[in-house]
Amino acid sequence: MPSASFQPLQNDTFLRACWRQATDHTPVWLMRQAGRYLPEYVATRAKAGSFMGLATNVDYATEVTLQPLARYPLDAAILFSDILTVPDAMGLGLSFEAGEGPRFARPVRDEAAIHALEAPDLNKLKYVFDAVTSIRRALDGRVPLIGFSGSPWTLACYMVEGAGSSDYRRVKSLMYSRPDLMHHLLAINADAVAAYLNAQIDAGAQAVMIFDSWGGVLADGAFQEFSLAYTTRVLAGLKRGGADGVPVPRIVFTKGGGLWLDAMRGLDCEVLGVDWTVNLGRARALVAENGAGAKALQGNIDPNVLFAPQAQIETEVAKVLRAFGAPHTDKTTTGPTHIFNLGHGISQFTPPDHVAHLVAAVHQQSRALRTVA
Repeated sequence: MPSASFQPLQNDTFLRACWRQATDHTPVWLMRQAGRYLPEYVATRAKAGSFMGLATNVDYATEVTLQPLARYPLDAAILFSDILTVPDAMGLGLSFEAGEGPRFARPVRDEAAIHALEAPDLNKLKYVFDAVTSIRRALDGRVPLIGFSGSPWTLACYMVEGAGSSDYRRVKSLMYSRPDLMHHLLAINADAVAAYLNAQIDAGAQAVMIFDSWGGVLADGAFQEFSLAYTTRVLAGLKRGGADGVPVPRIVFTKGGGLWLDAMRGLDCEVLGVDWTVNLGRARALVAENGAGAKALQGNIDPNVLFAPQAQIETEVAKVLRAFGAPHTDKTTTGPTHIFNLGHGISQFTPPDHVAHLVAAVHQQSRALRTVA
């Protein structure tokens, strides 16, 4: 097993918070923390020649995953990859055009195409698992490594639309006109995502995250039927322990999902991520207080706060920490915990030094809150 060469973890703050255990500070990491806002990332991508050239090269993927950790004292690393690797391995032909985002050469829009789909051969995704092991070794125990996938619904959106969408007309038309086909597609995706995440766990991922990036575009009722049900199916298929025998927490993030927090408390996961539209105090009352199904919370500062001056960034950090409320400090028991993050991915235009202000403010202010708690 690859765990034979993994070093003991030096900073377990993020994992402790995932398990609702008291920590000395609120851990922080950022969605898309390895990305285009960093000049060193831009330089590495130029060497790789393309986004997929970067993502499929183990050395490059390792390099860019560690780049933000060289700049900032973040409490977790996240695998550098893309949510669309799974449908790409199904043969849909993923590419990234400059300024356009991801695009599939062969989207699935009719009965024949959907029934021809199969969960991918995981050997086609070996580059991802090799990168997980490489990154875990390169981290040398500094912080935990998060693996991830898109949710079955979010993958379906891209697979049917063929690219990003402003109105989701094609995928919603399929969902409403042929719900049987949509359920078939989502079932294939769910089983593929579970196998994909399990392989990341086997390769060394210490936590896994499901990005339901487009769950929030669904109507009430449709969300529960076409998104939540299949996220539930993925979670049921996930391994509970990693390559080294240590339990692996599971995180679910639904952008625009604040309306359904009460339903998501029933998910079999440890952490719920929320976007910037959600009041953390309300979310804590719904899903994070002690009792059956209690979750750690992750989020949720508006990514555009990072364009503000340093003093305002610090003010907005304070607002988020205050919104969550008094931190859990009793190390003899579990309780409500918070993992600081953005409400969605970091913008490519973000000034890197503003990220340094944010991370420092989270650490400093959250430690101060614990001294008066």
